[in-house]
Amino acid sequence: MIIRENYLSKIRPFIGKDIVKVLTGIRRGGKSVLLQQIRDEINCPDTIFLNFEDLGNQHLCEYNAFHDYICEKIGDSKERFYLFFDEIQEVEGWEKAVNSLRVKYNADIYITGSNSRLLSGELATYIAGRYISFVVYPFSFAEFEILNADYTFDEYIQYGGMPFLSSIDFEPNISKNYLQDVFNSVILKDIVKRNNIRDVELLERIISYALANVGKSFSATSISKFFKAEKRTVAPETILNYLKWCEEAYLLYRLKSQEINGKKMLKVNEKYYVVDHGLREAAVGANLKNTEIILENIVGLELLHRGYKVYVGRVREREIDFVGEKDGDKLYLQVCYLLNDESTIGREFGSLLDVKDNYPKFVLYKESSFKGSYEGIPAVKIEDWLLDKT
Repeated sequence: MIIRENYLSKIRPFIGKDIVKVLTGIRRGGKSVLLQQIRDEINCPDTIFLNFEDLGNQHLCEYNAFHDYICEKIGDSKERFYLFFDEIQEVEGWEKAVNSLRVKYNADIYITGSNSRLLSGELATYIAGRYISFVVYPFSFAEFEILNADYTFDEYIQYGGMPFLSSIDFEPNISKNYLQDVFNSVILKDIVKRNNIRDVELLERIISYALANVGKSFSATSISKFFKAEKRTVAPETILNYLKWCEEAYLLYRLKSQEINGKKMLKVNEKYYVVDHGLREAAVGANLKNTEIILENIVGLELLHRGYKVYVGRVREREIDFVGEKDGDKLYLQVCYLLNDESTIGREFGSLLDVKDNYPKFVLYKESSFKGSYEGIPAVKIEDWLLDKT
């Protein structure tokens, strides 16, 4: 098991503070294990840990029953209790119970959930200003490198970073079956059930379209036209709702486009990326045949993993794959598979040369005969950048 120090270091300053710690992210992306790691680090006997996907806790999936159970456990104790609630969205009205426990006891509370709406609605009303959230992503390539140095980059390109893969030794057939199971769980439990979707087949087709077009600009209207060509009428508004629900379940991430020099957000050229490209392999396959777009997906999610605010850059008619902003600094990245011929070199570096500031700029590649830098902009192997060897 890998200790996810990058998350623990962000959470530690809030341990013991009167603020609810909320861990969100894709189902089976590592939230439960991280919750256990926090518990192990605190190492206090006055701890209550509940996983609400455990059928043994189904009778607690209503806020009054849940609240009464915790109150009975704590009793009249004045000691600090550490409360860990995994997949708390399974508890109807959980916000009321958590807020009551926060004000009633000397409680340090940690919760996880697989839907971004965990942080909206009643939660904001009940504990406004009293929670801090952390998005938990599947393993990065660097984390798998620490865990198993034999996991090659090509295997990572195909199967991604879902943590459980290491427990099945990355065996191809078992890995793909597992990823298909995760993908189906996300669709059925976190999208279909939560949003009362009746047309599951339509949802699956919209997701397949988005996954097949990872890193490409498309709109709800373009998907609607695609369905129309197949003799099916689907309103753009319906498509937008389905895509939004996929974002809320942390399956898809939408990156907006921004003019670099004018700092104007554009309503066109938005792109979608999948939280883990292994799920794309499970759903539509052919990751190794579509390496270029998978590399772009890997880099985009790695930036999010590292805490950057990420968007697609535009400079006149040129596009920059990723612009990352964090702590007042910026980072510009172009991503390509092969960096060999003059036209590719001119295109990839040319976009970055059009940006007239002094923030770091890199062209990331998988294979290249070109080495070094081009007019001061380094070309870096993607594996090295992912392993922070730049």
